[in-house]
Amino acid sequence: MESESSPPLFTVDHEIATFLVSCGILSKAWEESRLANYSQSYTLNEYEGAAYVAFPSCHKIEGFTQESKYGECNIQTDKFFSGCLKGNDDQPALVHQGALKLFKHIMENTDFQAKMQMYTDSKQRKLKPVIFVGHSLGGAVATLATLWVLEKRLRQSSPFCITFGCPFVGDVRLHEAVARENWSGNFCHVVSQHDVVPRMLLAPVEKIVTPLIAILPYWESIMANDSKHAPDSSIQDACRTLLHNVLKYTNTVANYGPDSVRGLDGVDGVIKRSPYRPFGTYMFCSSEGAACIGNSETVLKMLHFTMPSHENPYDTIVQDSFSEHIGYGSVLERVIEKSTSRRRSAKPASESSYKMGISLQLESIGVGIQNEHAQIALQIARSVENKHNTNVAKLAIELSREQSSMAELEWYKENCEKDDGIGYYDTFKDQGKEDIHADGNRIKLAGFWDDITEKWEGHELPSDFQSQNKWINAGTAYRRLVEPLDIAHYYRMSKGKGNYILDGRPKRHKVLQKWMEDKEKTRSSRDKKPRTRLASLTQDSCFWAHLEEALKDLETLKQQHHHQKAESLEEFEGYATKIVNDRNISLDVFLEGSSFMEWWKEWKEYKQNQFPGWTSPLNDIMENESWKR
Repeated sequence: MESESSPPLFTVDHEIATFLVSCGILSKAWEESRLANYSQSYTLNEYEGAAYVAFPSCHKIEGFTQESKYGECNIQTDKFFSGCLKGNDDQPALVHQGALKLFKHIMENTDFQAKMQMYTDSKQRKLKPVIFVGHSLGGAVATLATLWVLEKRLRQSSPFCITFGCPFVGDVRLHEAVARENWSGNFCHVVSQHDVVPRMLLAPVEKIVTPLIAILPYWESIMANDSKHAPDSSIQDACRTLLHNVLKYTNTVANYGPDSVRGLDGVDGVIKRSPYRPFGTYMFCSSEGAACIGNSETVLKMLHFTMPSHENPYDTIVQDSFSEHIGYGSVLERVIEKSTSRRRSAKPASESSYKMGISLQLESIGVGIQNEHAQIALQIARSVENKHNTNVAKLAIELSREQSSMAELEWYKENCEKDDGIGYYDTFKDQGKEDIHADGNRIKLAGFWDDITEKWEGHELPSDFQSQNKWINAGTAYRRLVEPLDIAHYYRMSKGKGNYILDGRPKRHKVLQKWMEDKEKTRSSRDKKPRTRLASLTQDSCFWAHLEEALKDLETLKQQHHHQKAESLEEFEGYATKIVNDRNISLDVFLEGSSFMEWWKEWKEYKQNQFPGWTSPLNDIMENESWKR
């Protein structure tokens, strides 16, 4: 049972919603979104020190009818997005093709890029907070525009995005990329209780396109003329069909999870599921107020649970499902009224602060405390969040304990250089009794970081864990200090056979390296200054593995004059030259008895025998000992 001292379920997300409602940003964002419908591309207006960039709703059937089953396409087919928007599997994200086409058209045929440069370049006078807004498909375009600014690192202060009734934009890989880059807080998606459009892309295109052909012109007419004429019977029938088709898929996602859509349309087993996943904060609105949810899986469930209503007949829900999509002005008025008055229609039966919080959230989004499925979904989200936080807290304690092992290995490294005149890599490879304790620390630390990578891959840690500086810095320090010992152990045990990088590198080092490389792409790392002194630890933790392969290649070359081995050795020399010039190599590499110096002497002798008078950039460095300066 949850204790009353447990942290609140919707802390940061709820604070965002309260701020947006109280300061008037939501109302202004909706006003700008509505006015953008009179534009063919986008509008830009300044208001109270901020620049609002709004995109039209685009209620055209062409925006929703695409070739793929769910209207998705690879984001990297568009030249405006780079390799940053990838999933944890390093594969590019998928996005809604209709939204991407609209965004591409604006980028290529308007002054949008030039205007954004004016508002995001610190050298320009117009540097202001930028808020991207949009309704319906225009919200999807606003989302892509925000991602574009974030990915291009165009400004120090991040843009903010507010959407109304927006369909999903991207898949799980986009969700992972946004979480990895810490961008989730840049997006707020406002969803009315019965609006069908935010749920729509959970169903295949073929299930929504026919009713949309009838509905979209009606929506476009209402938005363009600001009128409220009632829909005729054909439009109402189309709305009924659309809602029926969409609810089948939201129901399956809510009950079976997003990874399998089962038993629909008489098909047994598993069929191709919708690739789309939510990201950012979702603000669910109803006549009782609003509540925010940031957990992706919980958002998917709530998109179903907030749609049905025991108090309203089905025909009323059908009517609301398409009228609420174009009525966000009225929706916001009710939310603001509830936020101001803080009225609640019923008091929760439980005095537990945890259960009271759940009940109030359910009531605010129009579900009601009697909906057990919705309560369970929120409780699961809370349980997962608590488990993640507990795991991180335990790992943090273990990390502090493991620092003693790291300190002992650093002491071991210093002693090897001082007492033996060779680096700790070569000392450990020729392991004697005095190195057994270092081996114990190596094994102990491997267990700790293996546990972290296993928890990460098992989704037992927060989605942004791998982007947190604390863990990236700790993992990088561990990898650069200890992986050379893992390499030494591998080549000592394999007796020269095998290739560490291809066959023996542990997963933990690959994962930790990827976390560091992903972080280096982010804004906070982009202005990294070049080194002026040698690194205390060689920055490429696989340096010694590359060297071991170069030693084997050189031996083969001397015996067989193998052309391919000569090429690989030339590549290694170029690699070594670069890391020396960049000062990304440590002093122990140049100690007289190191494996690197052994390789260099033999390689230099071979080249000069083959090509009298031979020299190279690395030869100049070694002859002049310029690495000392």
